[in-house]
Amino acid sequence: MGKPHPVELRERAVALVEQGNTHTETARRLCVSIKFVNDMVRLKRETGSLEPKPQGNPGRGKLSGVKDWVRARIADRPDLTIDELTAELDAEHGLRVHRSSVGRLLHRLGLSHKKRPAGP
Repeated sequence: MGKPHPVELRERAVALVEQGNTHTETARRLCVSIKFVNDMVRLKRETGSLEPKPQGNPGRGKLSGVKDWVRARIADRPDLTIDELTAELDAEHGLRVHRSSVGRLLHRLGLSHKKRPAGP
């Protein structure tokens, strides 16, 4: 996903339309699309602001409410496998998730580590 246009460009587009220029003239002058000009005029009219909306994932997911439980569970049983933890999440919390989701959660919590084979 690309970055939103700067607020200064948004303000210039709306100002040009408010000065009496058409949307097409404004778009041509600022080297943007007509849809962008239309959207900015509508955004200014509806919200009074030209700030871009937040982009990306806000970080909510099925497992966000059980982070502390998972951390405590791993502290109790450090040898718990991802498959066992996935089964416990289903049994105790009713969360049916894939084992890779549990693995990503463990990694985000810093509880994941690579097993090393025994060496000399």
